[in-house]
Amino acid sequence: MKRRFGFFMLVLSMMLVLVGCNSATQKDEAEQSKKETNEDKFLNKVDEHYAYEFAKSLEQFKTNDKLGYRTAGSEAELQTGEHIQKEMKKLGLQEVTKDEITVDSWTFEKADLTFKNTKDAKEVAVLGGYQINFDTKGSKEFEIVYANRGTAKDLENLDVKGKLVLIDINQREDWWINYPSYQAHLKGAAAVIAVQNGGYAEVDDSALNAQDICGPDDAPAFSMSRKNAKELKKVLKANNNSVKVSLDAKSTVKMDQPTYNYYGKIEGTNKESYILLSAHYDSYFDGFQDDNSAIGLMLGIAKAMKETGYKPEKTIIFNALAAEEWGVSNTRYDWSTGAFNQIFNVHPEWAKQTFANINFELPAFEHMDANEIRSVYEFKDFLTDFATTVPKVNGIYKDGIKVVTPLQTWSDDFSFSIAGIPAIRNDFQDSQFMHTHYHSQYDDQETYNKKVMKYHMNMYGTLAMQYDKQAVTPLHFTTRLDEMQKTIDKKVNGQSDELEKAIAQTKELAVANDKKVDEVNASYKKAYEAGDMKEAQKILTDHKVLNDQLLATFKQAQDDLVRLTWEDEVIFPHEHAQNNITNLSNAITVLKAGKVTKALDDSLYLIDNNWYAYDFEKEVYDYFTNYVTDQPTDRLMWGAGRIVGHEDLYDVIHSLQSKKDGDDVKTEIASLEKALETQKVLLKKTNNEEIQSLEKLQQLLKAK
Repeated sequence: MKRRFGFFMLVLSMMLVLVGCNSATQKDEAEQSKKETNEDKFLNKVDEHYAYEFAKSLEQFKTNDKLGYRTAGSEAELQTGEHIQKEMKKLGLQEVTKDEITVDSWTFEKADLTFKNTKDAKEVAVLGGYQINFDTKGSKEFEIVYANRGTAKDLENLDVKGKLVLIDINQREDWWINYPSYQAHLKGAAAVIAVQNGGYAEVDDSALNAQDICGPDDAPAFSMSRKNAKELKKVLKANNNSVKVSLDAKSTVKMDQPTYNYYGKIEGTNKESYILLSAHYDSYFDGFQDDNSAIGLMLGIAKAMKETGYKPEKTIIFNALAAEEWGVSNTRYDWSTGAFNQIFNVHPEWAKQTFANINFELPAFEHMDANEIRSVYEFKDFLTDFATTVPKVNGIYKDGIKVVTPLQTWSDDFSFSIAGIPAIRNDFQDSQFMHTHYHSQYDDQETYNKKVMKYHMNMYGTLAMQYDKQAVTPLHFTTRLDEMQKTIDKKVNGQSDELEKAIAQTKELAVANDKKVDEVNASYKKAYEAGDMKEAQKILTDHKVLNDQLLATFKQAQDDLVRLTWEDEVIFPHEHAQNNITNLSNAITVLKAGKVTKALDDSLYLIDNNWYAYDFEKEVYDYFTNYVTDQPTDRLMWGAGRIVGHEDLYDVIHSLQSKKDGDDVKTEIASLEKALETQKVLLKKTNNEEIQSLEKLQQLLKAK
């Protein structure tokens, strides 16, 4: 019996061990299932087909039956917004809200130009539009002339009064449409008709192009395809550069009109702490990539989150924005109007409550071999770490994920970032798509890449969840300071030592700040993922002040250290004068050596907006310079105060253009030397301001 009892005890022991093992296994499986609840269940629910179909559904709303267009304040934009609002409610988003904003509206209904081709047959050219007022009230006859690139020289001996002026344009390499259109306007032209000659709409000779006008509504411009222009030019050549055409056009701009931004929420435990996802819903043509697919992606992420029952800690806001492409007439900074109004006028409180903005643009196309995330400096480290967790997808993005900085001005994330919300977006700016399909009628569903859409839904949905696992916004200020250091030119900048010292002192504090941020977030994430919400909530509460201070420091850095060139590139303040000093010095040196052409070709055009002095009248140059220097802040919107200064070299450049190598240029050199001294004073001023700004940042970093 003892043996039997011993055997029984042995069996019982084994059973208990097995039961224990099984219980442990079940517990492990339960814990693993718990860990997988958010990301993995989200990934299983992602439906790229839904995103695609919703993106396509936006095409039903249009102002131009032949070409599309859902533009600021137009009936088509209003209808699109209502459609998105209904979908947000259908998805079960909470507090779906319609925010009214004021924009200048644009409705482009038609522009059909009819002419007789070389075979004496009628040919109809369907034209693209720009944001101008022009109504022929039915078909109207015009005389049309060809004016090469539409420069002052091209128009000098050409009678264009009351006529249509056909020009070639490359808006990437030469100038924006506002310069030749305003130049022709001053000469009395009825309208400019621009033909893309490289830069944009290169995909096909039948492609049209549309851009923001950056000019007044009474200097009309339209876009014609290279295919139609080729035939029209033949007719003009055969008829001494003047033929009769018929134009039936209607384009309407109205000032101070209502349109609407929409948002819905997945409410978090912490109702007043936000993660903001955004995309714009206005478009040129059908705008499938720009930005239908972005709206589809954003709502697709919302749909997957809702279907998994995801309960975030922070409230996730899904914001559909109006008037991104254009929304204010007669200003340089006429785009991102919806986003700027949303964060500066409608919901300024969001800036102090939002951990991050994820903005979407053109997200269903493989723009580059690397999937680029464009970010504010301070998120670079966090995103670089996150990128290692995103699985590769076979057949796309062979070079993986790359984080690039800083944010640039081409999309709504810039408006959010200067308001104080750390922002990112999927990048597209270096893509060949920008040369070929962008802002043309070829931005259609044929460009759709299913794998890319799925990948971005997976990636940015899980990224939002990663932000949700942070106790404080994961900002590293060392990144901005490192980049600032790299931009100092010691050969030019006489205060480089002082500036570098201020950067080093700030960086010492920033390094400690970065470490603290990482430690707090690591402990919070650990508690969050372990399901210890009591501890997680304690960490949140204990570090709310830290998060507020991080956002305040970020806002200070955006206010003081983000400036723009005259071509809207983001720079540090000292770079403006540094660049001008370098190029003025180079120009003076070569002019003293008798090289007039070299000064013009290599240096002077790089100073501020003086490129435009080469080809347009002073009145044109001054008009668009004054856009920046003399307009009120509410007209400049996100560009207000971002350009450091202006060096007017118009007269010097025109004087040099009349001379040749070896001519006497003492007067011009004297003018440039005076400008050089002005820029040296400006550099000293901006250096001192930057040092003061860095001292402010030091105080904010010490407060943590």
